[in-house]
Amino acid sequence: MQYDILIGIASTFGAGMLAQWVAWRFRLPAIVLLFSLGLIFGPGLGILHPSETMGWMFRPLVSLLVALVVFEGGMALDFRQLREAGEGVARLTMLALPINWVLGSLAAHYVAHLEWGTSMLFGAIVVVTGPTVVLPLLRSAKLQPRVAAFLRWEAIVNDPLGAILAAVVLQLMLLRADVHAGVFFTHTLPDLLGAIAVALSAGILPAYLIRYLFTRDLMPEILKTPMLISMALVVFSLCNLEMGGAGLMAVTIFGMALANLQIPGLTELRRMKESLVVLVVSVLFIMLTADLHRDVLAQLSIPIFALTVVVLFVVRPLGIFLSTLGTSMPWKEKLFVGWIAPRGIVAAAVAGEAGVSLKEAGYQSADLIMPAVFAVIAVTMILHGFSLGPLARRLKLTLSNDPAIAILGASGWSINLASCLRKAGVPVLLVDNRSSALLPATRQDIPVLRAELLSQHGQESLEERPADYLIATTADGIYNGMVCGHLAPTMGRQRVYQISPGVARLDFYHGLSRDARGKVLGEPAWNYTLFDTLFDQGWRFSAREATEESASMFGNDENRLDILVVRRDGGILIRSAEDNDKAVPQPGDYMISMAPPEAV
Repeated sequence: MQYDILIGIASTFGAGMLAQWVAWRFRLPAIVLLFSLGLIFGPGLGILHPSETMGWMFRPLVSLLVALVVFEGGMALDFRQLREAGEGVARLTMLALPINWVLGSLAAHYVAHLEWGTSMLFGAIVVVTGPTVVLPLLRSAKLQPRVAAFLRWEAIVNDPLGAILAAVVLQLMLLRADVHAGVFFTHTLPDLLGAIAVALSAGILPAYLIRYLFTRDLMPEILKTPMLISMALVVFSLCNLEMGGAGLMAVTIFGMALANLQIPGLTELRRMKESLVVLVVSVLFIMLTADLHRDVLAQLSIPIFALTVVVLFVVRPLGIFLSTLGTSMPWKEKLFVGWIAPRGIVAAAVAGEAGVSLKEAGYQSADLIMPAVFAVIAVTMILHGFSLGPLARRLKLTLSNDPAIAILGASGWSINLASCLRKAGVPVLLVDNRSSALLPATRQDIPVLRAELLSQHGQESLEERPADYLIATTADGIYNGMVCGHLAPTMGRQRVYQISPGVARLDFYHGLSRDARGKVLGEPAWNYTLFDTLFDQGWRFSAREATEESASMFGNDENRLDILVVRRDGGILIRSAEDNDKAVPQPGDYMISMAPPEAV
């Protein structure tokens, strides 16, 4: 028994991380791979049965892991950013959520013939489109900023609101609120309001305690992440003692309160928790899917499939259409947002717990909750995961699919580099926090972003206009390193570059730590002064098609500064003295170099 548990845990972790890597490497929806692995390990091959192997510990463990996912999602909800996102996002959450709930409940009752209470719970569960499912899809899709903002903020807001709605509906069902009005107003409603008050207090007060400890240097850095995770789990567990489902409310409010109290250093802690959540989501999806028994799959009847079709093609599109009436949202965006709504981990976890609770409470259709929600999850993950990119491209709602480069720092030579890259077919974005510096680039129709990349707004603005590589070219080498170090966890440490801060500062032991800066662009001697001086002398950037002879000279011509290679297939190779393998162009590629006037 002990070895079965160890083998099961090791297999789940290993398979989960392998699926995440394969999804990243081949740009596939990770959630679909995880879901498929769970089906193969569980109902398919029958080698993984988490609830049978772990016994009574399985459900509490799942609940705690779901609490961590919801907590991390709550920390992504900054009300200031939500206000900046505009009326469209507010309509997609405040209006679309209740409309979808009502329509989903009606569909469950009249199409799948579920009881009214069970139908209302189903409708509440399927309104959730969590960030753990949507955001990975957005990162690889390169949607236009406006459309990406709609899906992103809808997912972030719907995750906690949907969980709260499902918890409230479940609690009302468990308390038998439909017995008669007297019982509802004398017992159910006071209990519900009391649980909400407890959840609010348990979520907000610990957040202020965290801010007090963190801002007064009363908590060492090494304990901050463990403290946040432990407190979230404590808040979740204690509130669940007051009322089932109150824990999800409290832990969501806890995360939201932390996000809006503007606690210094919380961004770094959030990144660590995001990495933890990736692991948690991977394990949860495999475990929950593997725990599906074949008899549950056998309950996937024609009415349930019909309900799934109605949810996809009627409930969601109609809800989006009704909630966006009177707005300036184009029909293409309405169509796209009305289709893309993958359900994920919160829906699966809530459905699993709700089904057991309702069955114990005597609801006849409780057994159908899990297969009905499972069908919606499976179909939306597969169809939406694989169709998001092609549909967005068909509707012309995407940016270029070619690898994009963000250039930080607007100067004469960096604008010339951006112009050269753009003419070579490379999507480029010039970033600076000075409007006057960006003006010459704007006149050349070069895409620009006025933002401070060390700010939360700047980083989110860059995420909405996704760049695959960053080249920091400001005159301040330390600032370049700070930006590269700040963005490396999200963009990739091998994809952030900066011009040399000076040869002496690149010493491996005494110089600037590689963790605190980007890779050196080109050679160590290529600092800002060199580029600026050469530009004043008439040197300019140009793109040359590589031949066998010119390709062999790339990086070896003293009269040129060879910067990067644009592959024929759209790939990019940026030259750096710190690379183990040198960038070698192939005939037909384009070589981007800075050369004197007579050589351009």
